[in-house]
Amino acid sequence: MAKKIEIVNNGNGIDARGYNKTESWNEKNVKDLSSLYYKVLGLIGEDPEREGLKGTPVRVAKALYFLTMGYSMNPCQIINSAKFKEEYQQMVLVKDIDIYSMCEHHMLPFFGKAHVAYIPNGHITGLSKIARVVEAFSRRLQVQERLTTQIRDCIQECLDPVGVAVVIEAQHMCMQIRGIQKQNSVTTTSAFTGIFLDNIRTREEFVHLIGTRLH
Repeated sequence: MAKKIEIVNNGNGIDARGYNKTESWNEKNVKDLSSLYYKVLGLIGEDPEREGLKGTPVRVAKALYFLTMGYSMNPCQIINSAKFKEEYQQMVLVKDIDIYSMCEHHMLPFFGKAHVAYIPNGHITGLSKIARVVEAFSRRLQVQERLTTQIRDCIQECLDPVGVAVVIEAQHMCMQIRGIQKQNSVTTTSAFTGIFLDNIRTREEFVHLIGTRLH
């Protein structure tokens, strides 16, 4: 029988395992933003003073800062924090990276998967750093097209590989719950540099690998 582990927090954000979870906010910004959301609730016909909504403006303000935390991240710095000399010269692919972003036109979510590959040119980076670069750019107000090229350009500029390939597949709430309301639509964007542009066999290998389930 598996032993149940009870997590006890000591009130300082540290649980029984020694894990320290810290969430910090700019209190003035949260206060200013929550006052705007308080007005929004009234403008849409709600009563911001009713029990269920009393804490909502602050919660939404904090949620928005979390969803746009990419503005405080430096993607190239992320790559350089784990950059190593390595003579590996084959494709490195990190696929099925979850993305959650917000459309800058309606501030509604879009979400899906990013597939990122590069061929090293004397240097590699930690695999998790690829996912963190995706996170840094996706946690901003975005359009999928720009997000795709930003990830590509960052890896190309900061790692200087032989080539980079990025494909993103996403569903957009601005298409699914408003406007045209096409719930099953999926948008795919791609961006390539170097050998992925010049060598069709390399590009085909990448496309084949992202469509293959090996696990």
